[in-house]
Amino acid sequence: MRIALLASLLAGLATGFGGALIALFPKLSRGLYDTLLGFSAGVMLAAGSITLLGPALRQNGVGSIAAGLLCGALLVFLLERLVPHLEPHFAPELTGPGKRLGLLMAAALTIHHVPEGLAVGVSFAGPAPQLGIIVASAVALQNIPEGLAVAMPLRAAGFSRPRAILWAASSGMAQPLAAALGVWLVALVGPMVPFALAVAAGAMIFVASDQLIPESRQQPGKKAPSLGLIAGFLLVAVLTKLCT
Repeated sequence: MRIALLASLLAGLATGFGGALIALFPKLSRGLYDTLLGFSAGVMLAAGSITLLGPALRQNGVGSIAAGLLCGALLVFLLERLVPHLEPHFAPELTGPGKRLGLLMAAALTIHHVPEGLAVGVSFAGPAPQLGIIVASAVALQNIPEGLAVAMPLRAAGFSRPRAILWAASSGMAQPLAAALGVWLVALVGPMVPFALAVAAGAMIFVASDQLIPESRQQPGKKAPSLGLIAGFLLVAVLTKLCT
């Protein structure tokens, strides 16, 4: 439990690191944003399919895993209904009041971090705890551009740099709480670990498919988002191979 909480806390704080990048990148081009989104999508897809779904399939039947995937996707779908839908997530130009956009972004990402935190907790509580390190690392990587997405509009609206970074960091604090819930649930229903892994995988794959990939295709002719996706997927695949 303590290792899972620490790993999820560090992953959540990666949003603060992303927010701190406003000191280096006060404004990013659309192309670079789309590449970062593609990279995040690749990380999420690999973490869900290779790191979580693979071990689940080796432990249980297809029916249970399919049910878990659907439940994970449904969880994210329902969570997204709780906050306004923001388009696009990584806009280089503000489309509304910067303060409101940044605060709504922080609220939306806080909600989205719940299934990610659950994935970290479940992976640590499973039969191969080293998978938790991989999932936490993957979540941290994709949290960095999200933190930047929170901090940039707040900074543009007049927030001080430390305050914008603080808001970015705080948006990731839902992850350790959700990780603790994931560990507790697995401890409560140990035989359902493969199902829980599939739920976490479904949540991560749904986020990549429903949010990150479509958002990265704002310039259809550009190939950088696809290359970013491959890079993110390959990175997590190599981490999984090295750690298992």
